[in-house]
Amino acid sequence: MVDVTIPSPGESITEVTLGTWRKSDGEWVEKDELLNEIDSDKATLELLAPAAGALKVVAKSGSEQKVGTLVAKIDESVARPAGAAASPQAKSKVIETKPAGSAVSEDRTRSGSARASGGARASGVARKMAAERGIDLGSVEGTGPSGRVMKADLESVSASDVSPSAPSASPRGSRGVRREKMTRLRQKVAERLVQAQRTAAMLTTFNEADMSEVIRLRSEHKEAFEKAHGVGLGFMGFFVSACVSALQKYPRANAFIVGDEMEYHDYTDVGVAVGTDRGLVVPVLRNAEGMGLADIERELKSLALRARDGKLSVDEMTGGTFTISNGGVYGSLMSTPILNPPQSAILGMHAIKKRAVEDPHRAGTVAIRPMMYLALSYDHRIIDGAEAVGFLVHVKDCLENPGRLLLGV
Repeated sequence: MVDVTIPSPGESITEVTLGTWRKSDGEWVEKDELLNEIDSDKATLELLAPAAGALKVVAKSGSEQKVGTLVAKIDESVARPAGAAASPQAKSKVIETKPAGSAVSEDRTRSGSARASGGARASGVARKMAAERGIDLGSVEGTGPSGRVMKADLESVSASDVSPSAPSASPRGSRGVRREKMTRLRQKVAERLVQAQRTAAMLTTFNEADMSEVIRLRSEHKEAFEKAHGVGLGFMGFFVSACVSALQKYPRANAFIVGDEMEYHDYTDVGVAVGTDRGLVVPVLRNAEGMGLADIERELKSLALRARDGKLSVDEMTGGTFTISNGGVYGSLMSTPILNPPQSAILGMHAIKKRAVEDPHRAGTVAIRPMMYLALSYDHRIIDGAEAVGFLVHVKDCLENPGRLLLGV
């Protein structure tokens, strides 16, 4: 028998939640085949089979488990059943030999009966959504790792793809109630938000930025930028660069309170909040002060894709010195972001809306400009109001005059 135990997702994590078993008790599994997905308060980790054999499930799906706990065993003495699927490695080799355009994901090689019984690989949120909408997961092309179906894949499924047996909506006037356990990530987010409000003297200052120049630069150079660097030019690159510039000018916005001391940092590790199926995660751009726009955009794209697929490591989500939150992608016009302890400041971006404002080039006249509200929440214990306002004005100036970012002023 080979033991299957809970691996450690990171040094600070001692307990995790066991996901749904991908194989039934007694079923044959191949070495390195996905058995389960472990959910911690920071990351999701795949539990792979350490050997080929018959699976013996020890721990129930959804149970809380300590790191190192035995959750299953694999009996190597059991003979491989006739017609057992090839190992993942063998399947990948077969796929690679197919002609161009005929490759299919690992999941597409499974039998039709496995598909019909819900054998498609999918995230927990996707499975729940599919069940609620009556969607056959086997008919959905997954964009996640190894062809896994994600929430975003189901959002694009049209009504015609929903099976006739889809559950109907609750009767009008229904007063049904249901409860579901919060994920570890959601529990951790809730804990940190409450901690920030209880322990910090948190205030928020607001300003607005005319995004005309940034929009003009993106429109004028986006094709050349993508051709030269292999990545699109977004707004976030400008915001990260503007914040790095402001953090260097106002270093207490990049500092922590540790006991009765202020801990300053000669580097800027910028966290960028990303919404995922599992909740909010904040991957960190390390040493953002040494990055150009192309470096920032490349790293952001990589982090965002891994965040969506639950592939971020614990190290990639810890240690930031400052955070940027972009509620504008969801349509938010104004909000007050909450600090991410032990950080002392967080910037909130919002939706760009055309509004009538005074024309900066023609005093006394009104112009229609693409405007964005900016919000800086800060810990008043370490950052004075004048510093907070100055920080936000500096960010505003960098966005309205992006040449400052290139000149480093």
